[in-house]
Amino acid sequence: MDSEMKVKIVFDRLKQYYSVGRYRNEPFKVLIATVLSQRTRDENTHLAVKNLFAVYKTPLELSNANLEHLQSLIKPTGFYRVKASRIKEISGIILEKYNGDVPDDVTKLLSLPGVGRKTANCVLAYGFGKPAIPVDTHVHRISNRLGLVKTKSEYETEKVLEKTVPIEYWIELNELLVKFGQDTCQPVRPKCSQCNIKDLCEKFA
Repeated sequence: MDSEMKVKIVFDRLKQYYSVGRYRNEPFKVLIATVLSQRTRDENTHLAVKNLFAVYKTPLELSNANLEHLQSLIKPTGFYRVKASRIKEISGIILEKYNGDVPDDVTKLLSLPGVGRKTANCVLAYGFGKPAIPVDTHVHRISNRLGLVKTKSEYETEKVLEKTVPIEYWIELNELLVKFGQDTCQPVRPKCSQCNIKDLCEKFA
């Protein structure tokens, strides 16, 4: 079975269990939320984002915010002191360099402090609705287990998936595999007995 056919089957089966649709047309919120999510559990990220955007909603407001106040709002995340400085700096750059609008260009996004490829691609996919494949540990791990890629790094995984996954699946790929990775295909003890795509999995076989 070729990779494209396998991807289509994976999508059809996983979408029976997981809803997707994170595109929100809020690139600034997606950018800041993804920076806050780095090395942090989802539930803590959600709480920090809720706290933060209840008070500060724009690059101007965040760039002018008191640093200690920012730290207190995002404290549920890990490394909250570093992240508070980073989101304040990012907000200032967006305000001064891009007239308050988050750029929809991967190179420009990568030039922002603390923004790597996963974060940049999340902004493109979920902030702008542009085809992109954010690759995190879940996407990297599961893509290798399924045999969609045979890669050592997340960057390699992204590049291979871009060549083999039909573009209409790009935006949903990350969200589906992240949910599947958190729920079933876990890093250490995957729940193979509960998995509805185990027949496609090279690790299980």
